[in-house]
This record gives sequence, structure tokens and C-alpha cells, in this order.
Amino acid sequence: MNRREFLFGAAASGAVAASGAEAPAKAAANDAKPTPADKAPPPEKLIASAPVLQNAANTSIGVAFAVTADASGWVEYSTSPDMKNSVRAYSGGHGLMEVDGRIARIRIRGLKPATKYYYRIGADRIQFNDGYSMHNLGPELDAKVHSFTTLGEAAGGSFCVINDTHDRKPILDMVLSKLEELKPSVVLWNGDASNTSETIDTALGIFVHTHEKHPEYASDTPYMFLNGNHDFRGRFNRSLDRLMMFREAAERKPEYEELGRNFVQRLGDIALIGLDTGEDKLDTNKKFAGIFRMKEYRELQTKWLADAIETPAIKTAKFKVAFCHIPLEDSRPGANPGDLAPDDTAPGFRNNWASWQRTCAKLWGPLFEKAGVQLAICAHQHCVRYSPPAPGRSWAQLVGGGCDVVPGNERYYPSVIQGQVVDGKLKITVYDAAHDRVTFEKFFS
Repeated sequence: MNRREFLFGAAASGAVAASGAEAPAKAAANDAKPTPADKAPPPEKLIASAPVLQNAANTSIGVAFAVTADASGWVEYSTSPDMKNSVRAYSGGHGLMEVDGRIARIRIRGLKPATKYYYRIGADRIQFNDGYSMHNLGPELDAKVHSFTTLGEAAGGSFCVINDTHDRKPILDMVLSKLEELKPSVVLWNGDASNTSETIDTALGIFVHTHEKHPEYASDTPYMFLNGNHDFRGRFNRSLDRLMMFREAAERKPEYEELGRNFVQRLGDIALIGLDTGEDKLDTNKKFAGIFRMKEYRELQTKWLADAIETPAIKTAKFKVAFCHIPLEDSRPGANPGDLAPDDTAPGFRNNWASWQRTCAKLWGPLFEKAGVQLAICAHQHCVRYSPPAPGRSWAQLVGGGCDVVPGNERYYPSVIQGQVVDGKLKITVYDAAHDRVTFEKFFS
């Protein structure tokens, strides 16, 4: 008797005993015949999503896609649309290749700056029994060819910024539709893509299976992801780099190893500077059980930024734009500055969470001044706000909208912020993705 017959027979016998019946149990067991091997259902499709491009750079890029079983992924890439002379990059690089049952992550290195590449994804199905029993059950290739263009000083095009989408599919549909229209060179997802992610399934639904109407949302346009405060919350978000990879380690010194979200990246004349403001509550807040150390995280980024502004990538850039989730300025009365110890509350402040980050402003503001940063693009407040330069602050701040559409309130809407060099000036445009209109436009010299 095979296992299926045994289990079926045991279940049926139990049911018979409970009801007082007799012979039908044996007959039922005999009717349950095993499926012939040649009629067994085919294995589930291994590649379960379109590729997600991430961490665009001058000479490298990341690719991730979902899988349905243990697999080791790879990417074939070429400078020819017919994939002539293609090269293959593997999950995990050298040594041990990555084997994962949910996601394949590949880092392509050794690329040329400002160069268009064509690529397609594939994966090997791996039967991993133990360290002495592993079997490659064969490859699966996604035949569709996608493309990307590396960044660098000679690169052209534009950047776009989205933020505070909070896994709301109707809002994502709006902003992704606008991005498909604008066709930027790179998208900066400026935090709060999630609310909280306790499991990999939730995170896959946010970053990989992002929207059924836009399954290839990041297959030809790379995304650069910066944490929002909500992207630190939840058990899986503590290992979010399993899906949204950290930046290439070679981009930073060993002392800055953990700063995997920070970047300095040139897009032509524009230096893009990525910073992470962290949580919007203090480390001392009892809600976080003493397991957050954002104070040290921000201070380490300050050292990194002090080094970064001395690099040619920033020094030689005509335009310098910083990005971070929580705003660095808010002069409105009652706006919580994020340093109200110990539990983020004090008389006169309307929220028990930070509306803005005074600590980061004090740490990073002087370095913005030294580097000549013209603009900080932020998020978090779910409404579009522009703060022009002011005494003691030579840089402007632009806050993007969020996941709310508030009738009668002109500042609450999902936004797409576009930046591009036009006639020697940096043009910043804010689009209301809900109503298909331009709500803000400004040029920086």
C-alpha cells in the first residue's frame, strides 16, 4: 500500500468505526489509485514575477524577482537587443550561489557608465535535500528581454520621486501610471512603501508583486529605495535587504558598511544624495522596547556625509539634491521636531510623532551648506509643501504628497516629483497623480 492509500484508508476506517459501518471503507481505499508518473501535474512555474531593477549606479545594478521553489537565479545581459555575446551574472556572485525559495537577487557588476544594456532573467530549480544531496532539476528562462541604462556623469534623462504609498494599490496605480508616462531614468522611492511588514509575503506584495496593472513597474526603470519610518517596523522589515538590496558594498568604506541605503549618485549634472532619517520616534520611546538605535545611525551617516561631500561626484556636480524621508524643516507652530524626550510628547505639540527631524537638520544642515546643496526632497507629511531658503538655511525643501486624496484640500494628493536639467537649469515639477495636473514648478540655477 502506498502512502496515499494508507492515509486515505486510515481516514476512511476511522469514519466507518465512528458510524458503525463496515465494508465500504476497504472499497473506498481500493478506489483511490495513485496517479501514474506520466500523468503527474507539471511543476509550478518557477519564475513568479517580472524583474525589479534596483540600486542603479555607474557600473552596477541589482535585479530581483520572485520564485516559487528553491532556486538559484541568474541574469543574461548584453549591449545588443538581440542578446548577442551576452554575459551571465549569478545569484550570490562568487563562491556559494544563493538558493532561496521565494526570491532571486543578482548583482551585475563591471558595467560601463551611461550605457544601455539589454537583459533577461532565468533560474535553476534546485532540489536541496542536505549538504551532500543537492540536485539541479533544470533551468527556466523568461524569454522577454528588458533593458536599463547605467547612470553617471555622462548620463542624461530625469529622476522621479514617489513616497508614502503605504501599500495602497489605488494610489500605486495612480503614481505608477504617471511614471510610465514620464519615463524617468531612475525613480527614488522615498520611504513608507509599507505600513509594517511582519512576513516576506507582505513585503513581496509591496516591492515585487507591486500592482497587477503594472507587473513590470521596475523592469526597465531602476528604483533607488530609501527607508521611511514605517519601513523599519515589523519583523521582516528588519531584513528588508533580502528583497530590496543594499547598495553595492564597494561604494562605501568598511566603517560605513551598515549604511546600505545611503548613496551619492550622478545623473549627468545632478548629484543625487540619499540619506536615511530613520524612525520618527525616539529610541527612548517605550513602544520600541529599547531595540532601536537611530541616534547612532544618524551620527554615522553624518560622518559618511562629511566624507561624501568631498568626493568629485558631489564637488563637480552643478546641481546637488538630497533625499530623505522625514523633513528637515517645519516652522509651523506645534510641529513635533522629533527630539521631545523621552516619549515624543510635550505641551504645545500636536502629534506624538515627529513632523520633522530637528536632530538630522542640526547634523546634516551645515554639511548641506558646505557642499552647496540646493534642494532637499522629503516625504512623511502626506501633503505637498515647499519651503524656500531662509536665513541660516540656503537650501530649499520640497515635501511630496502621500496616500491620501482629500477633497477640498489642495495639498493632500499622491505626487510624482520630477527633476531634470532644462536649458542649463534644474527644473523641478510636482504632478498630482490623482487629478493629472501640475501643482508646482521651479527652476534652480
